[in-house]
Amino acid sequence: MNHRRSLLGVLVCLSFATPVAAIAGAKPPAISRFLAGEVVVTAYDGVSDDLLTAGLGASGLANPVPPAVSSDPTGAEMRRLAIYNNYRALVPTDAGNGYGVFFGPGVDANGQPTGTEGLIAGEEYLVFAGPRSGKVNVTLMVQVPDSFDEAAPCIITAPSSGSRGIYGAIGTAGEWGLKHGCAVAYTDKGTGIGAYDLDADEALSVDGLWSPADALGKGSIFTARMSEPQRAAFASEFPHRFAFKHAHSKQNPEKDWGRNVLQSIEFAFHVLNEKFPPVGKHRKAPRFTPENTLVIASSVSNGGGASVRAAEQDRYGLIDGVAVSEPNVNPVKADFAIVQGANAPITEHSRSLFDYTTLINVYQGCASLALPTAPFNFAPSANACTSLAEKGLLAAGTTEAQALEAQQIINAYGWNPEQNAVQPSHWFLNVPQSISVTYANAYGRADVRTNLCDYSLAATDAATGAPVPLSPTAKLLLFGTANGIPPSAGVNLVNNAAVGGATENRLSVSASSGRADQNLDGALCLRALATGVDPVTGERLRGKDRAMHRHIMKGIRDIRASGDLGGKPAVFVTGRNDAILPINHTSRGYYGLNQTVEGAHSQLRYYEVTNAHHLDILNAFPGFAEQYVPLHHYLFQALDLMWAHLKTGAPLPPSQVVRTVPRGTGAPAITDANLPPIADAVPVSDLIRFDGSTLFVPE
Repeated sequence: MNHRRSLLGVLVCLSFATPVAAIAGAKPPAISRFLAGEVVVTAYDGVSDDLLTAGLGASGLANPVPPAVSSDPTGAEMRRLAIYNNYRALVPTDAGNGYGVFFGPGVDANGQPTGTEGLIAGEEYLVFAGPRSGKVNVTLMVQVPDSFDEAAPCIITAPSSGSRGIYGAIGTAGEWGLKHGCAVAYTDKGTGIGAYDLDADEALSVDGLWSPADALGKGSIFTARMSEPQRAAFASEFPHRFAFKHAHSKQNPEKDWGRNVLQSIEFAFHVLNEKFPPVGKHRKAPRFTPENTLVIASSVSNGGGASVRAAEQDRYGLIDGVAVSEPNVNPVKADFAIVQGANAPITEHSRSLFDYTTLINVYQGCASLALPTAPFNFAPSANACTSLAEKGLLAAGTTEAQALEAQQIINAYGWNPEQNAVQPSHWFLNVPQSISVTYANAYGRADVRTNLCDYSLAATDAATGAPVPLSPTAKLLLFGTANGIPPSAGVNLVNNAAVGGATENRLSVSASSGRADQNLDGALCLRALATGVDPVTGERLRGKDRAMHRHIMKGIRDIRASGDLGGKPAVFVTGRNDAILPINHTSRGYYGLNQTVEGAHSQLRYYEVTNAHHLDILNAFPGFAEQYVPLHHYLFQALDLMWAHLKTGAPLPPSQVVRTVPRGTGAPAITDANLPPIADAVPVSDLIRFDGSTLFVPE
């Protein structure tokens, strides 16, 4: 059943510049109209369609063949495709990695396999929140399962990971919350699948369908701001280009991620109070409030970081606890050292994502040659080594020695050696490249027409790399297949300054070297914007480049985490082999900062999992399957621990290293022996400790 209705009520726009403690008994301010347009409410019967799997069930999500979409798709078809791809992007769906045994729709809330498809009936509420212009809408969604217990109400937040759309956390915090009968509060955090076709002047609606931007008006996920003559001129000079919301909204959406999560919680409270209105003499008072409803802020990666920031900014006590995995946090740097085992202390920790990613974006193409047997090491570049040496950025005289030197530079910058074997796959998959380009634009609030560092976004010819129109089918399906940060869904990074004309980034020939070195020129430009100096000459940037560097630094200051959780209980789980968010700059840095800020009042626990990295989905492939275990399993453990702590007062286990056991040769199906639990009783040798000046992490 589909129907539309307006939600009118007490909805609060929460926006705080600095973290503040919850005010006991305080009430949010009066009505704030942060919602834009109508709320779309859809009921799912749990048979033909459902909240968690879009009717595909556990087997449908595991099927490598995606669900069919008609030539004139409906919103329901796009939703199904989006749920399929978002679920599979974050959760390994092969039985060898624990799907259907430890997690997945067919596993119940107690972690027991049921042998069922795991469909969940309930209602889904979808709406935009954003400025009155409607051009930078943030998507909010609440799912209320039929199993929601009015006598023991609960809300779980599920902001999207990465730059994904509204279903970007469906298989992580979403699945856990729905199985536990909780309302789940989602937000795309102002990133989402906001693609805008500059040639056609077309944008996406909230249900993932393309329409002329003028026809959508305030109802588009994202429309790049410019006049029609400006759009036409840009499309003529740079045909076939796309703008994406995370990169090109000119809003630095990350600064509002915490606010968006708090908005999603407020929206969830309003949905619940409308769906289950009070009765009797108290019918004028809201039935569900922060005082009687358990709220856990959760999710993974960027979504985890958003929930952490929400907890820091939670002035009105909306959040009871936090349980996140591999959170993208950019902590303010505090004066302490990090020591792993008997290694040298690290004092230069807590660098920003843009800083450490642009560094690895310069050196990884060469460094990948140092690990020829690393899984998915399909794009090492001897040309990159040669170009780096010619520019004086490597001193070694042979390619082999240059690769080792590049790897040493990366590790000296705070990247753990344990991530080295994972990083070549991420380089092949364009992870540091895409992050560097998107976040440079976002932090600098750059317009798509800026073509920052001569990068743009377009489909490209497979043979020549030249920009071409995105195929009609790929464009039609983009909402359901894209991850919000190209290269994705057929839209690639383009080097506008390549020799011979605009060319796909990885195929391009750099102007400064005259060789295909994976666009080292672009990488060095991005690195300069991170440091404020030319990496080759060492000279300070000047003019427009200096101004953009300052804009980016301001953008980064706006997203720094304070470390002050206001004494809220919180759990972080992070993989030691994380090759996207290096632990010395993220989880370890945040934990040490929190201990410094909150001291004895801190209730944060940090669990560092060995043989685990950021992208569990890779564990289905040879080379990964033998060596790594799913961190996803430990997110669910973290949520279980927080649930028990808030429900029964069960103590949270101490901060610790969790020592997993790889599956080994032949990668037999994972078992309990591979996945030891986060332990209550921990040997001293596994405890993570902070003594006021040093964070000690066992080897």
